[in-house]
Amino acid sequence: MVDAFRLHIMQTKELGTCPVRQIGGCSFFYMRISNVYIVIVVSSNANVACAFKFVVEAVALFKSYFGGAFDEDAIRNNFVLIYELLDEIMDFGYPQNLSPEILKLYITQEGVRSPFSSKPTDIPVPNATLQVTGAVGWRREGLVYKKNEVFLDIVESVNLLMSSKGNVLRCDVTGKILMKCFLSGMPDLKLGLNDKIGLEKESQLKSRATKSGKTIELDDVTFHQCVNLTRFNSEKTVSFVPPDGEFELMKYRITEGVNLPFRVLPTIKELGRTRMEVNVKVKSVYGAKMFALGVVIKIPVPKQTAKTSFQVTSGRAKYNAAIDCIVWKIRKFPGQTEPTMSAEVELISTMAEKKSWTRPPIQMEFQVPMFTASGLRVRFLKVWEKSGYNTVDWVRYITKAGSYEIRC
Repeated sequence: MVDAFRLHIMQTKELGTCPVRQIGGCSFFYMRISNVYIVIVVSSNANVACAFKFVVEAVALFKSYFGGAFDEDAIRNNFVLIYELLDEIMDFGYPQNLSPEILKLYITQEGVRSPFSSKPTDIPVPNATLQVTGAVGWRREGLVYKKNEVFLDIVESVNLLMSSKGNVLRCDVTGKILMKCFLSGMPDLKLGLNDKIGLEKESQLKSRATKSGKTIELDDVTFHQCVNLTRFNSEKTVSFVPPDGEFELMKYRITEGVNLPFRVLPTIKELGRTRMEVNVKVKSVYGAKMFALGVVIKIPVPKQTAKTSFQVTSGRAKYNAAIDCIVWKIRKFPGQTEPTMSAEVELISTMAEKKSWTRPPIQMEFQVPMFTASGLRVRFLKVWEKSGYNTVDWVRYITKAGSYEIRC
């Protein structure tokens, strides 16, 4: 199998084009990490996504033992340890526990570290039984904090393609909920969002209508492994015992009812062969008390641009010849305002027959704190722990530009 991989894959030009190859009756799944190829060979119809996920998790485990390094030297120096770890993380072709925190409790042998690797910072845990056999393998027992806090960030990226007349051609929002937990003991958290299905289920269980305001429909939801999926399927609530520290609780996508933070109205006039007039108005749609940060608007101009002059009501603009764009930057963009930019562009006159300029779209970059394009809101975050301590919850909303383009 090793010879087949070397001859048919490594020594051909097709290396890197596809990570899955079939040779004879076997399939090779391979991945290159630094100067090492990791290859999985199967003779049956195996789950490819599961195989690659196993490889990624295994490499992360090896790095935690080797001090962050995973290369040929690290493998040679830790051959016996790798065999011992492989014996624990895979049984008869089925992936087992790959958590470094848990495996370090009973495989205590330290790897041979390179001189450039970081020092180990893992704290040994006295009781590993619950983590190895129980349902909560991502959190250790006995955590104690003087101040119990939960930080929750809802980060969204808006993807938009708009026509020059202001019609939305394509629009969606991809979002993620990031959490940072500093909680003592083994707390049980319950998160309530203003999603339509969850609110309908809650009103059914309470046998009365729930005051909800705006509701949204979440698509393509994926959760962290700590979320109780059985409870989510029956009650439509996000219940979980959180890992300690920072993690990504869930990801989602929304395609309907998107609140666009900006509307861009461009007007570009070509005056003969050597002049152009560019007028761009940008309207902020969010509330007057809110503001966007780091707003950048890139307005394309032809390659043969010789000279530009600007007038802006807010921010600063300059011509960037490297990307053939007028770059208009506004550091702080208040809500319910309409700054404008007017530019005169002089073009180099050429003797060759003029080709029609295919106008690339205007692109935007921005970040709007305390605003969600999807309308997603946290209704409640309940923390229950048997000792009954009080918690401090912090919630923050951020909307960024994904692919935000306006045809002109």
